[in-house]
Amino acid sequence: MKKNKNRRWAWVLTGSGHFFNECIELIHTLEDVDVFISKAAEEVLVMYKKNNKISSKVKIYKDNSASSVSVGKFYKDEYHTLVMAPTSSNTVAKCVYGISDSLATNIFAQAGKCKVHCIYFPCDTAPELKTMAPSGYVDVFPRKVDLENVKKLKGFSDTETVLSFKELEEKILERKECLKKSYL
Repeated sequence: MKKNKNRRWAWVLTGSGHFFNECIELIHTLEDVDVFISKAAEEVLVMYKKNNKISSKVKIYKDNSASSVSVGKFYKDEYHTLVMAPTSSNTVAKCVYGISDSLATNIFAQAGKCKVHCIYFPCDTAPELKTMAPSGYVDVFPRKVDLENVKKLKGFSDTETVLSFKELEEKILERKECLKKSYL
């Protein structure tokens, strides 16, 4: 099957505030991107309202249907890459155990079934973290189960799990280069 040269980036925002504004900024560096916003991410958008306006050039899909109809786009070869960033511990756990009961988890499941490359940035990546909350930096101590789920996620095929925002930026740049070469 010949690859669609007009494929796009798919980016999922979940209910994690970890590097949330930075992820919005990173979305704006991409061309041809669709953003999928979970119900929890809608709440986070309001909390982090300072600098997180998503460009009008970006197509936005919200979690407002039980069957998440928009996931069908993965079967139509519309996406070359899925970015899940930032991803809450709830979404990570569901993805690891194959639960696809929301827009975010359905997209991850369908992307996997369609062999769409995924770059995944979970929020709980170390035993101790500092993260920006709406009121300023806070200390976070992820639970053992959250760290174990991130470790399991690393074993998924076609999924690159990154553990820092810097690594997320690097993987996206690498993916851009890879895509340029594959379409030459």
